[in-house]
Amino acid sequence: MFLQEKELEILEILERNSRIAVDVIAKMVDLSLEETTAIINKLEQEKVIVQYGTAINWKKVDGHENVTAMIDVKVTPKRGVGFDEIAERIYRFTEVKSVYLMSGAYDLSVIVEGRSMSEIAYFVSQKLSTLDSVLSTTTHFILKKYKHDGTIYEQGEDDRRIVVSP
Repeated sequence: MFLQEKELEILEILERNSRIAVDVIAKMVDLSLEETTAIINKLEQEKVIVQYGTAINWKKVDGHENVTAMIDVKVTPKRGVGFDEIAERIYRFTEVKSVYLMSGAYDLSVIVEGRSMSEIAYFVSQKLSTLDSVLSTTTHFILKKYKHDGTIYEQGEDDRRIVVSP
């Protein structure tokens, strides 16, 4: 899909801050409120804008410290569907937050969240590795988050600040 310059500007603004008011966006791109609203609606309908998000530092919330793991998965692709079928089976698990087709030694990279390392280990051993197409897995636990989706989780003296990078 080819986008006009103003549509691209709006996307870049929303990507940096999805909570910014539409009238403010309109002023930033020098369009009317109606034109800006129409563009945003179009981009949502065309699934260019897939979702609006919020970055939360869960380490700051007592009782909500989940464990995140990145799992490298080597699979056997199936004739006619390639990696799509196994990727879909994997992303349908509730523990799975992201699935990516990768180049390199492994085929898929899977991001998983759980309440503990043992919960993730159970997922890998009982759910993921038992799938027919899965040949092997390598699990990496995330120990500390410094930056995620463009948001820097700054570790200062008081360890209380989250800074959104420009």
